[in-house]
Amino acid sequence: ALIGVGSVGTDLDRLDAHSDLDFFVIVEPGRQAAFIEDLTWLDRAATISFSFLNTRDGHKVLFEDGIYAEFAVFDPAQLAAMPVEGGRIVWQAGGTVLSGLQMHAPDPSTPASKDFLLGEALTNLYVGLTRLRRGERLSAARFIQGYAVDQVVRLFPLVEPPAPAAEDPFDGARRVEQRFPQVAHHLPRFVQGYDRSAESALAILEFLEANFPVNPAIRQKILEAAEAVSKDMKGG
Repeated sequence: ALIGVGSVGTDLDRLDAHSDLDFFVIVEPGRQAAFIEDLTWLDRAATISFSFLNTRDGHKVLFEDGIYAEFAVFDPAQLAAMPVEGGRIVWQAGGTVLSGLQMHAPDPSTPASKDFLLGEALTNLYVGLTRLRRGERLSAARFIQGYAVDQVVRLFPLVEPPAPAAEDPFDGARRVEQRFPQVAHHLPRFVQGYDRSAESALAILEFLEANFPVNPAIRQKILEAAEAVSKDMKGG
């Protein structure tokens, strides 16, 4: 059987010229390895120009015509135990392969509290700035412009009601500009690039202070660390 997911699943209205093809191939038990190790079956459908095994269950593939795809191979029992949101059965042999299968969305986890997200964002900023003082610019960028921003994005619904755009349960960054058009205009200041992590940290702190009660002690430590980074860069 062939199951489309993502923009080629049930949410076909999201399909556009930039979409990749995400799909599951469902095979008889014991046949998974044959389909994963030898992609001749897929190359017959469209010539493959690049592929690699990105998980034990499947590949990322670029076809000769420029279409990019990610797929995994499972048997029905494996698929039944997996979270599959918006899966669409494109084809199945004989109508029996997926008999009784219940595809389901990811189990909803307990939403993180505002205090947790705020605390994570603030401590990510502080740790990132301390990494920057050590000259660890890549790690600093990840903590400030990556991890901290992830938490801030999760706080966006508390600042602006989400617009009617599809939320991705696996990746909160997807369609954030469409879901939160007003607060998303801050993002360029949050992610200023490899050499501007300190500036990004201060912009994030400013946003958090404007919208949430920021603990004064951690605020002061962040400001002191940012000032120290500035002095380090000026040579004293």
